[in-house]
Amino acid sequence: MSNAIKETHFNFPNQVGFYKGKVRDVYIFEKELVVVASDRISAFDVVLPRAIPFKGQVLNQIAAGFLKATAAIVPNWVTATPDPSVTIGKRCEPFKVEMVIRGYLAGHAAREYKAGKRTLCGVEMPEGLRENDPFPTPIITPTTKASEGHDEDISRAEILAKGIVSEEDYLILEKYTRALFQRGQEMAKAKGLILVDTKYEFGKFGDEILLIDEIHTPDSSRYFYADSYEENQANGIAQKQLSKEFVRQWLIANGFQGKDGQTVPEMTDEIVESISDRYIELFEKITGDKFVKGDIQNIESRIENAILAHLSQ
Repeated sequence: MSNAIKETHFNFPNQVGFYKGKVRDVYIFEKELVVVASDRISAFDVVLPRAIPFKGQVLNQIAAGFLKATAAIVPNWVTATPDPSVTIGKRCEPFKVEMVIRGYLAGHAAREYKAGKRTLCGVEMPEGLRENDPFPTPIITPTTKASEGHDEDISRAEILAKGIVSEEDYLILEKYTRALFQRGQEMAKAKGLILVDTKYEFGKFGDEILLIDEIHTPDSSRYFYADSYEENQANGIAQKQLSKEFVRQWLIANGFQGKDGQTVPEMTDEIVESISDRYIELFEKITGDKFVKGDIQNIESRIENAILAHLSQ
């Protein structure tokens, strides 16, 4: 299980910078970005010690499909995908917020609700909801975009008061977020899934607001299975999920939630392989396509050569 992309260290002609995110390696050029989707995996804002084979390819290809399918609704940053694990696009100035939208009381929202809170990011949540019930209408609960450490909840009012985003731009971000979520829910329904919640990131290229980063992947989104949803809710049974939640639950069961003093449990070969298999299963369920594994015999050379070929065009 060693043929995974833990990190890359390329040096390309005309490259002006490099940024290592939690799971992506970003090569910066004057007007474009080359983003390598590594096989690193994070949970509770902590990068886990072992990479997961094919995870980057899974997320990159899911995102590429959804970005293409939503390009007529919201313009996005992508100009090329020269390798299964690489996306190239316009170098935007990112907004320093993530637009989280929730159709159901799940995950972080459910934990806050269970703790007695009825306001999340300045948005009122109605009384009488059970975990995984739908909201009357989807709610937008933004977070600050942290380069390190934890993203933090923030309200629309705080974003505007602090001048993080102008009101004119923020109204566009909200409009785009709702349009993308509606399209994502329609596409999920066609695959027998419910898109529960997700996040979007946006940036500016000149004066144009573009959708950036990945969308509707199991790392950025939560899905339920539609066929068992009503019965599970009626019987108070936990919903079967298509998301990274299974990784979080494994960590929680082994005493880790990213808190000070906690140690990541041992990631055995068996655990790593099971997570890899689960990501491939997610790909096939979300897209309806058979997953074709990329060549991992010399994975870094494969990626580097694909990027060089694109840059030489």
